[in-house]
Amino acid sequence: MTKEWIKAAYDDLMAIEALLDNSHLTHIVAFHSQQCIEKRFKAVLEEYEIETPKIHKLVELQTIMPIQSLDLDNDLLALLDKLYIDSRYPSDFGLLPNGKPSNEDAHMFYDFAQNTFYSICQLLDMNISEIK
Repeated sequence: MTKEWIKAAYDDLMAIEALLDNSHLTHIVAFHSQQCIEKRFKAVLEEYEIETPKIHKLVELQTIMPIQSLDLDNDLLALLDKLYIDSRYPSDFGLLPNGKPSNEDAHMFYDFAQNTFYSICQLLDMNISEIK
């Protein structure tokens, strides 16, 4: 099941890459960034045979991960959690205090998701070519 979570996270990463430069869809980039990281965290839980809870909050998932060697920005995890929830409701579209995420925000979210993805692949000793 670990590999399935990883493949699903990789799909989110590919979706981000396809949407990244569309300034109209920055809230969708935030959504897929959150999803990519969530699925990677769940892959780790699965790999260590820890029951995967049916929750979506990155901050909560990180606290139950058996690998604590990832140096992740908890504020950014919390922001992605908020944007994930907000992006699911059309009236909010993943709003930040100053409105919809900017292109710069979208790129920051993508970089964070991508770095988390590859860090966890490395920790799990998984080759990216096995995923594609």
